[in-house]
Amino acid sequence: MNALHRLASRLFARPLWLAPLLGVIAACGFAPLHLWPLTLLAIACLIELTARAGSWKRAALIGWLFGIGHFSLGNNWIATAFTYQAQMPAWLGWIAVFALSLYLAVYPMLAALGAWFFRHRPVALVLAIAATWIISEWLRSWVFTGFAWNPLGVAALGPFDRPGLAVFSAWLGTYGLSGVMVLLAGCWLVAMKHRPFNWRGAMLALVPLAMLLQPGAIRVTDPSGAAAYTLIQPNIAQDVLNNSANFETQFTKTAQLTVPKTPGEQRLVLWPESGLHDYLREGYPAEDYAWGTYAGDPVLARQRIAQVIGPGALLMTGAVDLEIRKGEIVGARNVVTALDSEGVIRGSYAKAHLVPGGEYLPMRELLEPIGLARLVPGDIDFWPGPAARTLDLGVMGKAGVQICYEIVFSGEVVDAEHRPDFIFNPSNDGWFGTWGPPQHLAQARLRAIEEGLPVLRATTNGISAVIDAHGIVRQSIPRGVAGRIDGYLPQALPPTLFSQAGNMLPLGLAAALLGLALLVLRRARG
Repeated sequence: MNALHRLASRLFARPLWLAPLLGVIAACGFAPLHLWPLTLLAIACLIELTARAGSWKRAALIGWLFGIGHFSLGNNWIATAFTYQAQMPAWLGWIAVFALSLYLAVYPMLAALGAWFFRHRPVALVLAIAATWIISEWLRSWVFTGFAWNPLGVAALGPFDRPGLAVFSAWLGTYGLSGVMVLLAGCWLVAMKHRPFNWRGAMLALVPLAMLLQPGAIRVTDPSGAAAYTLIQPNIAQDVLNNSANFETQFTKTAQLTVPKTPGEQRLVLWPESGLHDYLREGYPAEDYAWGTYAGDPVLARQRIAQVIGPGALLMTGAVDLEIRKGEIVGARNVVTALDSEGVIRGSYAKAHLVPGGEYLPMRELLEPIGLARLVPGDIDFWPGPAARTLDLGVMGKAGVQICYEIVFSGEVVDAEHRPDFIFNPSNDGWFGTWGPPQHLAQARLRAIEEGLPVLRATTNGISAVIDAHGIVRQSIPRGVAGRIDGYLPQALPPTLFSQAGNMLPLGLAAALLGLALLVLRRARG
């Protein structure tokens, strides 16, 4: 025990080296590693480093260095995107990951800085850093359009068959769940520092952590009242996805997987983002239709698709719509189009949260001259849609749509005034590396729990999944496998507290925690 104490003393004596290492360790709690005890250990050590900081500047630096390590490992998948970009070298991807981490680290810095003023009482410090962490993650979700990837609460998710501590996100939201994780880490820290060891404080952490090991019950959907679906994962690799020579082969592969098992079956067919290269709308200049597999005629393209899905079916597929001004293409929209078995467009949704550097190049006039480009093919920027929207599909139910990346934005995925029956999340995760797809799936599971709605994910090459309203993955298709999932839509739950109040709940929790922290300090001084 003395040797362990001496080792800890030596490590804490070098906070500027220890802080980034702790950030790396904390990121091990995310998919695909799922080592959540390491996340709690790292956060506990960060709280201790904050307490030992001799000045607010030192505390801010420690938080910033922690964030650099944390986001460099957690976002390593971004580097993979550069391997599919011919205009920029692959090694630039790791520079991009590090450069992004320098910015994202500002948010843990703010959390540590705000909590440092409560350092004189361990309990007050723990309460304060849980509050400031919630606020910092909420800020990260919208400042400069937001990058809400991997909030700390994602580490609270259990395996596919259990939601774990994430059940609390239905009442607290994801950012509130992150605050709970900080509190759990703080409970152990306070217990360990107490002399003698405070077993009561330790138990505060042990009891809820046991929920991570508790399996969830998979509710069987009654098929008599639910719409049937067929979800397709064609397994199209990213390096051939946008090669026009492969478009017809890709369509044939998707079509073969889609063939109905029963002729005339009434079902909802779900194809992924980037799963269709035909333009489906009329009114574009004739030369622009040459991009698709059925060049020159969107009507024939729609009719061919209608024959594939069969009578009685309705397709929701990722597609692209063009914005035309005076006969020229000035922009595009990443959309989901609903197409019936007659080839008639029944509705569409345009992606609202676009990926900076992926779907549009910010500050193009500055970045393009120095050789930087978008990470996906094309020189035309995508335009954002208005916001979350519900598509009424008649007997198939009401569908909320979130395309790829925008599913990570807690509290922004559903049109609250027109609550859907489920959320469709088509995605192309092929450029996300090996860490990105399981992290993406985990965040989709959190949206299901928060909103009390099932989420169906169709991806180009994995991970596709059917997630029920409890965040349990009922069926999935792993990466690199072509396949389909047939079933009946899982039932939605009644609106959750979070679905009604949104991010006012975690912000309210943060305010309450800060109030308690101030009360602890006041009593200590009294």
